[in-house]
Amino acid sequence: MERETGFSGRLLGAVRSLKKRVFPTGRELVVRKWKNDRGDQTLRLNYSLDANSVVMDMGGYRGDWAHDIHQRYGSQIHVFEPVISFADGIKARFSGNTAIHVHACGLGSRTRSETIELSADASSMYSGGGEKQSIQLIEACEWMNAQRVQHVELMKINIEGGEYELLEHMLDRNLVSRVDNIQVQFHDIAADSEARMDSILRRLAETHGPTYQYRLVWENWKKNAA
Repeated sequence: MERETGFSGRLLGAVRSLKKRVFPTGRELVVRKWKNDRGDQTLRLNYSLDANSVVMDMGGYRGDWAHDIHQRYGSQIHVFEPVISFADGIKARFSGNTAIHVHACGLGSRTRSETIELSADASSMYSGGGEKQSIQLIEACEWMNAQRVQHVELMKINIEGGEYELLEHMLDRNLVSRVDNIQVQFHDIAADSEARMDSILRRLAETHGPTYQYRLVWENWKKNAA
């Protein structure tokens, strides 16, 4: 294709730049609304919890969310962080706090070793380009049964694409019935990500209903009253 030059090229560039500013993508609009609603400071932390509540933090990274929940409610929190250096940092941060339990692994549909690409809080098994590290995954049903976890008030899931496998497993094994609130961030990791997400949410809607929903940003599903 012939390259645009001179005035016409500058005009075309200006139009493209204007379109980007005037017509943000759908996700950009959702992110903007989330920020305007101060979701990180409000929605993600506002739950009916107390010191006896069991909370599971899937994807701990530095432990900020676990810290905020514990500061507010004093809950018992299980933090799962499969990247060893991140898990070690969380353990050091909460050293001496017997209410926060750090597990240097992730939960999935089966127990196995995997390779993760390191990229700070965006470290993922589904992206490339970063330093590689081996991590350990434990079957979620196996872990919950071994630990005799029958009731979880809140499970937060931010595991950079691993949410699809985990939630499908939890639905297949009816583990979702043990969880009052599921706070999840879905990620666009493949061509079928949104279709897979919608399938999960249709199944989840049989037992839970959304309390807030910002598509591909954050949402929370609360278990229906008996």
